[in-house]
Amino acid sequence: MKTTQIKAILFDVFGTCVDWRSSVIQELDKLNHSKGLNIDCAAFADAWRGLYQPTMEQVRNGSRPWTILDVLHRESLDALVNQFGLDGMTDAELDHLNKVWHRLDPWPDVVRGLTRLKQHFVIAPLSNGNVALLVNMAKRAGLPWDLVLGAEVARCYKPQSEAYLAAARLLDVEPGQCIMVAAHNDDLVAARDCGMHTAFVCRPREHGPGQTSDLRASGDWDIVAGDFGALADQLC
Repeated sequence: MKTTQIKAILFDVFGTCVDWRSSVIQELDKLNHSKGLNIDCAAFADAWRGLYQPTMEQVRNGSRPWTILDVLHRESLDALVNQFGLDGMTDAELDHLNKVWHRLDPWPDVVRGLTRLKQHFVIAPLSNGNVALLVNMAKRAGLPWDLVLGAEVARCYKPQSEAYLAAARLLDVEPGQCIMVAAHNDDLVAARDCGMHTAFVCRPREHGPGQTSDLRASGDWDIVAGDFGALADQLC
């Protein structure tokens, strides 16, 4: 891969750019203290995230119409309320909790790395998050995107090919002029199948101390980097 070919860098967000698990656990811990609850915060975060792919799959396979991630997240939250002892919360309180996904903290290397990359390339999230979620997250966390792309724009969820191809079309570039950055090997498989270049950045703590997946690059990706600073060193 010649870096002179690259016009745009597209980023997975959940896990790759932001530490969703720690952020959700911290939010739940605040609830425990403010409302006198006894939520198992880590178990709740893992259970909520565990419903992420199954709910999106209903949209992918056509068993339900296009539905944004905020709605899917809220349905998943509602399914867990009784199990984790949140049945005393009001709808407004649950709405606020649901939007914790708008308030996720970035990994420590992300903002500086993105800022360096932005000087040389168009940078954008290519995420399954909806536009409002990604914009609110970026404003709070200081993520310096040039624009927001992803599932809601393409009206399909990764790893469906249209999610990747629509991003390239909207930027008026060929897929081969894009590089997809992700901490998930399956995301990069899909991007490569669409003709994009690929970069793997390992996030070994995404799923907590017991993580067993995506601990190393499992494909012959164009770039493998330890963090966004190392990614920028290879691209800039």
